Amino acid sequence: MNRIAAIVAGALVVLMLLSSTLFIVDQRQFAVVYALGEIKEVITEPGLKFKLPPPLQNAVLLDRRVQTLDSSESRPIFTAEKKSLVIDWLIKWRIAEPRQFIRNSGADIRNVENRLAPVVQAAFNEEVTKRTVIAVLASEREKIMQDVRKRLADEAKQFGIEVVDVRIKRVDFASSITESVYRRMDSERKRVAAEARSTGSAEGAKIKADADRQREIIVAEASRDAQKIMGEGDAQASAIYAEAFGRDPQFAQFYRSLEAYRASFSKKSDVMVVDPSADFFKAMRGAGAAPAAAPARK
Repeated sequence: MNRIAAIVAGALVVLMLLSSTLFIVDQRQFAVVYALGEIKEVITEPGLKFKLPPPLQNAVLLDRRVQTLDSSESRPIFTAEKKSLVIDWLIKWRIAEPRQFIRNSGADIRNVENRLAPVVQAAFNEEVTKRTVIAVLASEREKIMQDVRKRLADEAKQFGIEVVDVRIKRVDFASSITESVYRRMDSERKRVAAEARSTGSAEGAKIKADADRQREIIVAEASRDAQKIMGEGDAQASAIYAEAFGRDPQFAQFYRSLEAYRASFSKKSDVMVVDPSADFFKAMRGAGAAPAAAPARK
């Protein structure tokens, strides 16, 4: 039994030794092999790899994928006009030289990010202070990102990394002047609105005056045409009356009497005191009617 136990124990030791000498490198990783604290080899090809057992050799795996570093805090940056802006940025980077990366920052990615963030912020400070607010916000935004990336290229080599991209996520005024900027923008919008309303009122008054003038012209022309038509109608009526009266004088006399009656008795309250035998009532009496006695005067 002791012999079997010894064999089993020996096999376990051999397996442990083998497991400590073999390791797998993923295609998304670098492997750095140390020998007593000194970098002996950097493995870039994926697969099953061999090394000496600890403490003779140790292996550290590094992520070779693109990493993202965001601005941790928003510090105000002054433009060429002494305006305070807050810029949120991000950079994309990856390990380019594993040996330099480990010598400079060790195997922990957070170490390089903590050292890289102030460098990126300083690069943005240098580029923004040379430009105006309008340039930072619009016209030279892309140029700023390109220039910051160029500035970081040399700095990145010291860290053993490569800066893949630089982006500005947000540009805003500092909180100390945001309120004054909003008030100024509000005043400007109100001024523009007042000018628009004033212009609209003036245009409305102009349109109304023009419409009133056209209405007066149309009414005057209509009245003129109406008077002309009425005059022509009266002339034609007079001609018809004259022709009719010329043919029968007695009918003409009778018609004139009816017109006189209509004009005299237009209201029920009208009162006339006149001799019934007068010629005024001749049409009412008829041709053979005898004159009636004179009515009593009221």
